[in-house]
Amino acid sequence: MNNAEIVAKLWNLCNVLRDDGITYHQYVSELTYILFLKMAKETETEESIPADYRWDKLAAKEGVELKAFYRRLLLDLGEHSQGRIRQIYAGANSNIDEPKNLEKIIKSIDALDWYSAKEEGLGNLYEGLLEKNANEKKSGAGQYFTPRPLINVMVQLLDPQPGERCNDPACGTFGFMIAADQHIKNRTDKLFDLPEAAQEFQRKQAFSGVELVHDTHRLALMNAMLHDIDGDILLGDTLSSLGAKCKDYDVVLTNPPFGTKQGGERATRDDLVYLTSNKQLNFLQHIYRSLKRSGQARAAVVLPDNVLFQDNDGQNIRADLMDKCDLHTILRLPTGIFYAQGVKTNVLFFTRGKTEKDNTKEVWFYDLRTNMQNFGKTNPLSEAHFADFITAYTAADRGAVQDERWNKFTRDEIAAKANSLDLGLIRDASIVDYEDLQDPISSGEEIADQLEEAIDLIRSVVKELKHLGGGR
Repeated sequence: MNNAEIVAKLWNLCNVLRDDGITYHQYVSELTYILFLKMAKETETEESIPADYRWDKLAAKEGVELKAFYRRLLLDLGEHSQGRIRQIYAGANSNIDEPKNLEKIIKSIDALDWYSAKEEGLGNLYEGLLEKNANEKKSGAGQYFTPRPLINVMVQLLDPQPGERCNDPACGTFGFMIAADQHIKNRTDKLFDLPEAAQEFQRKQAFSGVELVHDTHRLALMNAMLHDIDGDILLGDTLSSLGAKCKDYDVVLTNPPFGTKQGGERATRDDLVYLTSNKQLNFLQHIYRSLKRSGQARAAVVLPDNVLFQDNDGQNIRADLMDKCDLHTILRLPTGIFYAQGVKTNVLFFTRGKTEKDNTKEVWFYDLRTNMQNFGKTNPLSEAHFADFITAYTAADRGAVQDERWNKFTRDEIAAKANSLDLGLIRDASIVDYEDLQDPISSGEEIADQLEEAIDLIRSVVKELKHLGGGR
């Protein structure tokens, strides 16, 4: 049994809980509480779990006794354990009321092919479960999940290296950092090529993040643990004073939340120059300010179209970004790749300069939106769709790339457009412009000629019919 089959079995167990009124997202949290104990047993890392609350103790219980034991387990691990265990179970509570349902889930999990799961990687299994949850619209979890092909392309192009500090200030289930870790492991024989101190740095300091939603934070912790990452994943709001402490990163990869803060309130940060109720503009400020001023620190950020053209604070923030950083590339993404089908998004790629002024000289745009196929469940986005963009992005001479989707605007040209970055879209083949039409006078003359020819033809046919009729 492979991981995809195991994920399908785990997901189908949700049907057991329908009568308890449990949502998909609650179910994933519930699974996390139980899977943590089972995976600790399978990976022989149970020593950090109190002996009374290990998997075998849980699996041995039945009925009402099981329900009472499970609730006590959640409470005690959340309040009296240490480290990551305490973080994962903090505030945990069960939504399962029927003891038989809880018993069936535990026994079903115990009966799965865990040997095969370990062969493929327990982290991959858990990520498969998170992706399943994100793709289920009823779960509402899609907002925490960026399509895996997009994550992989962003990581590939930023190319994080061993020894660099990577961060996601809106980390969701930690997908960007998991991908960055895997990118490095693939190039260092799973870190074995690195000295012991460097391996320790990669596990404990290289990857970090911040997540606002408690349940999602729990999933991020579990995901990181199963991928052998023990970096800081903070529970809190990056746009609060907490975020001011998150800085000096070499790499930032993120897809921050879209929209405005409730009630139009502004970020509670005293270090951001342009405070606005627009979340993504505040996140953009945080991100470029959180990068080291080394001339090498870089970021790739998913942002909606309004960031590119919003007036007032938006205009000032874009100018500040282009001063402090080299905003070298903007990828205009296709629609339909996120849970909100109509949202139009972009990826901004930039590098923090050593100075605070005039770092952006020109911005290259790649239009992966116009004249593209529709994406969705039946036609999912894949890494192959980014192949031409990657070729253009990595070209030694970008100007030599022959691709109509690839265009450049200088900083002066952008400034002349009030620092709007809503640029680079190519001509939409589905829209007929006036210029595409023939000269209306010529067209009228051609139509008149064609009508006259048609009338002559009709006359000749009528004449022939009369002739035939008279000969009968």
